[in-house]
Amino acid sequence: MSADVFVLAAHRAGQADDSALELLAAARALFPGCAPVALAIGAPGEVAAVGGQLAASFPEVWIAGSPELAYPNAELARPLLLKLLPPGARVLMVHDTFAMDLGPGLAVKLGAAYLPDLVGGAGTGGDTLQAVRTEFGGQVSAHVEADIRLGVVVTVRSGAFKAVAGSPGTVLDKSAEASGLRARRRFRELLQPEAGGIDITREEVLVSVGRGIGEQENLELVEDLAEAMGAAVSCSRPLVDARWLEKARQVGTSGQTVRPRIYLALGISGSFQHLGGLKGAPFLVAVNKNPKAPIFQAASVGVVADLLELVPVLTAKIKQGK
Repeated sequence: MSADVFVLAAHRAGQADDSALELLAAARALFPGCAPVALAIGAPGEVAAVGGQLAASFPEVWIAGSPELAYPNAELARPLLLKLLPPGARVLMVHDTFAMDLGPGLAVKLGAAYLPDLVGGAGTGGDTLQAVRTEFGGQVSAHVEADIRLGVVVTVRSGAFKAVAGSPGTVLDKSAEASGLRARRRFRELLQPEAGGIDITREEVLVSVGRGIGEQENLELVEDLAEAMGAAVSCSRPLVDARWLEKARQVGTSGQTVRPRIYLALGISGSFQHLGGLKGAPFLVAVNKNPKAPIFQAASVGVVADLLELVPVLTAKIKQGK
């Protein structure tokens, strides 16, 4: 198969991340008519399992396994991708910390354009790509156009495109290209948050709170609401940094990845780091005083209100209904 559109699939512990199918949708929108090839790099046994999963939706999957690739390292991934990718390649990856490390240098080495953190866009099948990014913390949408005749490296915000399924395909083992990789930096240790008394990754209903709560004492309002709903309390990173809640309750790329059916976001602006931890397309209800908060772009229902005024009323209504 002659291919020029590639999706770098994120995975962990032998499981392909949901973002791979989001990138498949993004590839179809940005490069109409393409048949994207999925790329999975990592430890040999892990990429073999991931490759089989990806082959259920991608027409072709390339896997490259090496013990040196067991943990993400842009210094190793970049030379490997330079071996694998053809001239003019168009590469998509989810916008996470690894992609932010890998993407710019890869684009330079390929001589390609670089478009980070896309939230939308459409291609015409020609030599230009029109895309949408957000600036100033999500307050402004920026429409950009890039010349992609020499290729492009694109990072896509998690959740920006709705995951789609594709037709099954085949897996090709490219592990021979992964030999001889060397890097100046090396993996030392994987730090995992302590489990704590609750596992928010298993909860079906979450009431999540951000810096909009104002004061630590106001957390009691959120806890009362969660109890009335039969939900668990989670949070965004600022509350963990302030040590108001434990790390195990943090949702986001630097916290926990959750898949609830219902997610109530109170006073959370909706940065891509936070939304990157929210998977499975839950029913997302957002409450924020700022009508331009980025969280509203991802919300199923948005409420512009002061959570300190709304939450007690909502709690009372729920208790009355019981």
